[in-house]
Amino acid sequence: MTLIGSSVKRVEDKRFLTGKGQYTDDIKIPGMTYACFVRSPHAHAKINGVDTSRAESMPGVVKIYTGADVAELNGVPTGWQVNFINGETMKEPKHPLLVADKVKHLGDAVAMVIADSYAEAKDAVDAIVVDYEPLPAVVNPKDAAAEGAPKVHDDLPDNMCFDWQLGNEKADVDQAIANAHHVTKLEFINQRVVPNAMEPRSAIGHYEDQNEKYTLYTSTQNPHLVRLLLCAFVLGIPEHKVRVVAPDVGGGFGSKIFHYTEEALVIWASKEIGRPIKWTAERRESFLTDAHGRDHVTTAELGLDAEGNFTALRVKTHANLGAYLSTFAPAVPTYLHGTLLQGLYTTPLIHVHVDAMFTHTNAVDAYRGAGRPEATYLLERLIDTAALETGMDPVELRRKNFIDAFDGVDQPGYQTQVALQYDSGDYHKVLDRALEMVGYEEFRKEQAALDNGKLIGIGFSTYIEACGIAPSAVVGALGARAGLFESAQVRVQPTGKVSVYSGSHSHGQGHETTFAQIVADRFGIPMEDVEIVHGDSEAVAFGMGTYGSRSLAVGGSAIVKSMDKVMEKGTKIAAHLLEANPDDLEFGEGKWTVKGTDKSVGFGDVSLTAYVPHNYPEGLEPGLDFSSFYDPANFTYPFGAHVAIVEIDKETGKVTLKRFIAVDDVGNVINPMIVDGQIHGGLAQGIGQALHEGTIYSEDGQLINGTYMDYVMPRADDFPMFEIDRTVTPCPHNPLGVKGAGEAGCIGSTPAVVNAVMDALKGYGIHDVEMPVTSEKVWNVIHGNS
Repeated sequence: MTLIGSSVKRVEDKRFLTGKGQYTDDIKIPGMTYACFVRSPHAHAKINGVDTSRAESMPGVVKIYTGADVAELNGVPTGWQVNFINGETMKEPKHPLLVADKVKHLGDAVAMVIADSYAEAKDAVDAIVVDYEPLPAVVNPKDAAAEGAPKVHDDLPDNMCFDWQLGNEKADVDQAIANAHHVTKLEFINQRVVPNAMEPRSAIGHYEDQNEKYTLYTSTQNPHLVRLLLCAFVLGIPEHKVRVVAPDVGGGFGSKIFHYTEEALVIWASKEIGRPIKWTAERRESFLTDAHGRDHVTTAELGLDAEGNFTALRVKTHANLGAYLSTFAPAVPTYLHGTLLQGLYTTPLIHVHVDAMFTHTNAVDAYRGAGRPEATYLLERLIDTAALETGMDPVELRRKNFIDAFDGVDQPGYQTQVALQYDSGDYHKVLDRALEMVGYEEFRKEQAALDNGKLIGIGFSTYIEACGIAPSAVVGALGARAGLFESAQVRVQPTGKVSVYSGSHSHGQGHETTFAQIVADRFGIPMEDVEIVHGDSEAVAFGMGTYGSRSLAVGGSAIVKSMDKVMEKGTKIAAHLLEANPDDLEFGEGKWTVKGTDKSVGFGDVSLTAYVPHNYPEGLEPGLDFSSFYDPANFTYPFGAHVAIVEIDKETGKVTLKRFIAVDDVGNVINPMIVDGQIHGGLAQGIGQALHEGTIYSEDGQLINGTYMDYVMPRADDFPMFEIDRTVTPCPHNPLGVKGAGEAGCIGSTPAVVNAVMDALKGYGIHDVEMPVTSEKVWNVIHGNS
């Protein structure tokens, strides 16, 4: 039986379910100290003084650092550069490790207290007195662009980090919009959300004087990138002196890709005090300092001809970057958002203009989907609104404008108007399957006949995303300051057991299962004989971590490349042992066999021979251990069709999600159970944004709903049982034919739900309700108070 395509239970779950997982906060080191931070209660304020005298004399306090103590250290850099339209370099203000002069967002760190216990550090934090002089703040990116808006950075001329455009000539798009038979226009906010990973961020810095080595344990999705930024930019430490370990990580959703100030501070201060330092965020700190997601203010216009063909798309977005640039922040509203505005459609003219703004808020960066959900929401809301305005069926409007099927082999990839070339796709097929599952015609009849004081609606979203982001040369040209390849080492032990060292990092995706399936299937050995090692910069030569649904498409492909090398060498050894020509051998069921005979030699025998080379091919070096770097030829492009059915209680405005259908195409599937789990998790987050989640900042920059008492997270009883299915259109350019599944549910679901609500409310003469679509907002629409 092949392991590829089998729903093998996750091997890592045993340790998690029995309490044997090890997260950063579980790690204990002799002599450990504990760090807590003094964080600004203001979004914008001048610091006139910091009085630490009382705190310094408190029991257990080891050391207190303020902004003045670290002012000479470099700040945390961003990993992506986007230039202005005129070619000017983007504005990149320093992100200090601790603030000495002006705080620029709520939660900005002013001082770090290190003590013998967490409780003592916390008490000392409360004893520090900071003299703040509050200043005006701006939190909305469009407001930040206005003349006279409060400035975030005094050394910049205004709040614009960069402006950016992509697509066809703007004059051509403007003309097409002006000449269109019908133009649908929407102005909306894709609201800011908090990632809310189950495990808060945590970091331990440990300097060992005897060998002058630093070790950073941190809850990151990207240990090698953290080491690179620490060594090359922040602290200037040689890389061979720094080990970064990411043990078990309890979720990330993008928020743990980035290098944070706390990581740099604990490792720097550990050398200063000569003891290890641990910091773990409280949940309130996570709300304030984990990089947030989304936060776009957008005006979008879609032109149609008299038959309903799309003629042009024009988009203007103000993207909120927060007060400081996070690691990948500049890429999200540009190359992860603007480049996906073709969607699944043949729109011939597209222009997108982004103004990326600094505000007095926490940093905004990649959150599950990262730019792709924002692009999909924009397109899919426009299309359903255009259908409503023109009297067309939303399904038929999509079908009319779909790109025809192509496999990327016999038919070339589809070249978009916004730089990308899609790899393969059959977009009609996923929509047809979704319609079959939902029973569309029957639903419309039920909707027309309904007379029970309730409203029902159906919403569609047909999406595409770009995953496995690469190749390095392309992303480098687009502003990436790192390569986006992946590495893998496959070491076959003398006994035939296999150790795989991957630069990808698991924080819930099931790598230890899926990667082991690939290896065991290829070598014909039991999965138990495969060890997956990741998350340690000392064990893994290099890697670019896990994000953007890249683990299988890029990390898995690197493993395949190394396995190819193992098999090539193994075949030579087997041929020698069998006294045959390598071309006369075939491999299957864990052994090499001479074609047409029963002469064979097993994988384990060949492995042993590689390390005990007594009877061995002349000129072939011993060992069976290979490393590879895989740099993809293109992104991968998963796609799908999502359908939501909602019911609205007219008396209360309550929206109940009755059904949700998701038909996704993620290419070939290694483990269907794990893919289903990824889709389910993404759906919960996407639906959560549509109906429940969203930060609320006051005008002076206070995060009004910065706790779980106020920030509404979706719960199990907010969802129906998801109805999911798949089509399979393999990716033509990676050896596994995979596309990526981790973000799909989060991308297509949000507009499907909002479209369903708007379909239910179509009799009330409105075309949009701002997310999250709460009962209060819906009630106001129904009762004429909107």
